[in-house]
Amino acid sequence: MVNFEHARNRMVEKQIARRGVRDQRVLAAMRQVPREEFVDAGFKAFAYKDSPLPIGKGQTISQPFIVAHMIEVAEIGAADRVLEIGTGSGYAAAVASRVAAEVYTMERHEALAEVARRRLDELGYRNVEVRTGDGSTGWPEKAPFSAIIVTAGGPAPPAALKAQLAIGGRLVMPVGKDPRRQELRRIVRLGDDRFADENLGAVMFVPLIGAQGWPAG
Repeated sequence: MVNFEHARNRMVEKQIARRGVRDQRVLAAMRQVPREEFVDAGFKAFAYKDSPLPIGKGQTISQPFIVAHMIEVAEIGAADRVLEIGTGSGYAAAVASRVAAEVYTMERHEALAEVARRRLDELGYRNVEVRTGDGSTGWPEKAPFSAIIVTAGGPAPPAALKAQLAIGGRLVMPVGKDPRRQELRRIVRLGDDRFADENLGAVMFVPLIGAQGWPAG
């Protein structure tokens, strides 16, 4: 029988803190959220391995380090409104909800969105709202956002997402011309039409499918 609490604390120490994540609020959130509840039953024993795991529909739950890293570099504050694109299992939204005031998360697969919505509700994450739709065009009704985190790689940062950032807001997403190989970028909105763009290193995510991402198929 796996001691999940022990495994979770060990994961934070060995896989996340030692690899450079320093934000204590992010580390605390990673210790609080039970990743084993966000994976399929057959993968619970592997919940705290430093690797992505399949969740169906060709999607994965991201490795714990990349979840913590993306939330940290998004510089989320306690009063922030956050948009996540690519709900998947709901795990990253749950972690983000422990450091933000509100989290809005979008998933294009209705089956995944429904499972995540039910799971988040059952586990008590009341400040997370799940929507099914094309994440590449964002959620304009809830904008502006202090931070937007995209957990799928697009050929370019979607104009719709950049427009939904508050001034000073951060967009963190994988960008690359290859649907399976990208660079993690942090884009900060400096003014109405001014953005700073920083390359944070090579990553590999599933493709962002949508009107301002990759075409389906």
